[in-house]
Amino acid sequence: MTNKFYHILAIVLVAVFGLPSAAMASDSHEDGGLDVKEIIFEHLGDGYGWEVPFCHAYRIPLPVIVKAEDGKWFSFSSGSLTDVVVVEDEETGKKEMHLVPVIKKVERDGKTYEFIIAKVSSHKDKVVEIFPLSSEEEAAVKAQADSISAASGVALSKTVVPGYVLHDGVYYKEYRTFDISITKNVLALFICVIIVMLMVMSVVRFYEKKGLKAPRKGMGFMEMLIDFVYTGVIKSTLGAEKGRKFAPYLLTCFFFILVMNLVGLIVIFPGGANLTGNIAVTLVLALLTFIVTNVMGKKHYWKEIFWPDVPIWLKCPLPIMQTIEIFGIFTKPAALCVRLFANMMGGHMIVITLILLIFIFAAFGAAATGASVVVSVAFTLFMLALDVLVSFIQAYVFTMLSTMFIGMSQEDGHGHEGADGETVPDAVEA
Repeated sequence: MTNKFYHILAIVLVAVFGLPSAAMASDSHEDGGLDVKEIIFEHLGDGYGWEVPFCHAYRIPLPVIVKAEDGKWFSFSSGSLTDVVVVEDEETGKKEMHLVPVIKKVERDGKTYEFIIAKVSSHKDKVVEIFPLSSEEEAAVKAQADSISAASGVALSKTVVPGYVLHDGVYYKEYRTFDISITKNVLALFICVIIVMLMVMSVVRFYEKKGLKAPRKGMGFMEMLIDFVYTGVIKSTLGAEKGRKFAPYLLTCFFFILVMNLVGLIVIFPGGANLTGNIAVTLVLALLTFIVTNVMGKKHYWKEIFWPDVPIWLKCPLPIMQTIEIFGIFTKPAALCVRLFANMMGGHMIVITLILLIFIFAAFGAAATGASVVVSVAFTLFMLALDVLVSFIQAYVFTMLSTMFIGMSQEDGHGHEGADGETVPDAVEA
């Protein structure tokens, strides 16, 4: 048991510190200092390639699918948009590998199309189509760049001129392509969908083969989670009949969010994609709950929005309550979206920041470095354990709130007489 514990601990430490430490070679200021902001948002953001474990300069290529300015579609590997160069420090002689963007040229119908991953541009880290400038246009753009640089205090090599992209000291006119590429986050979504399907179908196949026999190990854990969410949240809130109706959607939400959260905690492929820390993903999930809640809402739900049971002066002639209720329709899914996004994004940022403390304190000498390693390792392991718990909690909270919102839209507004003679709403009985 002790040997297994140390093996697991070693794997966790390698996974936690391997990728960020390799990233230090390529993510730095021109003066050699760490660009902490750049490192954090690169690890939390999307990308056209998936980082190779423990070698940050290389990427697993993914399909790039873009529409050019003239309407033609192009598909090629993201590996053709980047190249790895080795840079040697003149003072120390240390060699470092850097991933740099390169121009991808495609010949079609006698015309040359050029694409690049923009770095110094309004569309940073996105694939854009570029067009060479004439000498007069380039001179005008450089003059504009000098003016912007002087006014903002930003280095000329990092100055963004709207409508243009800077590459190797040369400005090009840019066109933001219509982009449906299979990026890291898109592929991670597909992976999470497959994992959820395998998890669910494994339970289905078990009961088809063995009937009502109690499952064990992983299958038993799956059954426990399903029963915990269905019985404790869905059925207790919606009742048996309505619970069966909405259970497929709500259980899918729970397991999909849970898998995305846990996969995001794994550093190496196929993990490492911060899906629930991407507000676009949480927005779509919240939008689905919004659609289910309002499309399936009953008459009483809409009656309480447009003509609530409040004193008449609160709803006529000024529609005060109606305005508040309509506003509430949109704030509920917004709260779902932001709650999940902020909690998961915050957890990832804390872990990465704790790791970066080691490299930040390295400048203060060996003693500071040793102390920072001990503190960072301890707090990082604690935060990772906490993030695992938060992954379950956030999936549960999203499902619970979605169930409550759906339950409020399913109220009939009628009552019946209870055992004590009082009028009890049907929703309470369920």
